[in-house]
Amino acid sequence: MDILKSLGHPEEIFNLFKFKMGGCKTVMPKLDYESMSLSLRTCYLYLNQTSRSFAAVIQALDGELRHAVCIFYLVLRALDTVEDDMTIPLDKKVPMLNDFHTYLYQDGWCFTESQEKDRQVLSDFPTISLEFRNLAQQYRDVISDICHRMGAGMADFLEKKVGSMKEWDLYCHYVAGLVGIGLSQLFSASQLEDPEVGRDTELANSMGLFLQKTNIIRDYLEDTQEGRVFWPQEAWSQFAGRLEDLAQPEKLESALSCLNLLVTDALRHVPDVIAYLSRLRNQSVFNFCAIPQVMAIATLSTCYNNPMVFQKVVKIRKGQAVTLMMEATNMSAVQTIIAQYSQEILQKVSHTDPSRDKTLHILALIREKSTLSQSSLASRTHHLSPMYLSAAMLLAALSWQYLSTTAAQAQGTGDMQGP
Repeated sequence: MDILKSLGHPEEIFNLFKFKMGGCKTVMPKLDYESMSLSLRTCYLYLNQTSRSFAAVIQALDGELRHAVCIFYLVLRALDTVEDDMTIPLDKKVPMLNDFHTYLYQDGWCFTESQEKDRQVLSDFPTISLEFRNLAQQYRDVISDICHRMGAGMADFLEKKVGSMKEWDLYCHYVAGLVGIGLSQLFSASQLEDPEVGRDTELANSMGLFLQKTNIIRDYLEDTQEGRVFWPQEAWSQFAGRLEDLAQPEKLESALSCLNLLVTDALRHVPDVIAYLSRLRNQSVFNFCAIPQVMAIATLSTCYNNPMVFQKVVKIRKGQAVTLMMEATNMSAVQTIIAQYSQEILQKVSHTDPSRDKTLHILALIREKSTLSQSSLASRTHHLSPMYLSAAMLLAALSWQYLSTTAAQAQGTGDMQGP
């Protein structure tokens, strides 16, 4: 039960109730699906089916940018599905990845042989490519270019593992940094953001790398169990003969040292994240960009020096995620959140950790960039009295099931219908 996981965090319980009773609409307003063409409505259906995390923030974007980003996401999801499908032989997969951008202009191209869970974006690719061709030229140019570069990068990494830390950066650039660059160019093309946002590819790349590295770190166990290796060999080979050996109980100290090294490497992108977000002017674009970033630093804080990373997929609490989603709507709040989780990581840094000095250095830089006073940090981490907290917990436990049922009924009327 989500609410029980937030015991001891009364602000999360309050936000869970607020979100459940309609607070989500302030961040993620509902779309008018009835006014859309059948093919565009189908694209939004696929968006909601393939991404719970990004679907909501994409649909909250303003104007024509919303449709451009929706199609951009689906095109890259289709490309990623080809890369992930281990049943496609390399001699077929490599040309597909390299040529994928050309399929955007082929009316009937589709791929019906995939066994992946998101295979519908390939089998019904004609619907996605149709809506791509309906976009304005400035959006089509960005999406086609990023698809071309990403496909080539994916093909390059198919037959080699991520070895050095530089190769880790390059791999993350191909699969996520290019997404950040493409999105930034779409923001500028829409004129909702200044041209500089789209031109500064270094900051945009860091936005993608920070998210991708966080996901790779968090998903250690799931990836290794399925035979995927994304942790860079330069890092894990310092502590184990094989990457999967880090999950062995007797390797815990070495495993945590490797984990902390990678978290520290991911944190070096945070100053760029702060710089990027500080340039944004449109509220919907800011929410779209800021929410995943604050969830990423919260996830890294949870993962840092945490043995559970090697036993299960570590996730932040739902109440925590909802609180971040509702709070990260302006730069001051984002700086406060970043400072809070940086402080949490700082408190967990061991005196014996091999990466200690680097970790302390980057955390100090993040504190400097966030320019946050201790008083505002304290205001975010206040605690309620035990008596008040106990009463709130009792009320929450008694009310949650009722509110969940009534909210679901109220929401059902306006939900999108499938095509």
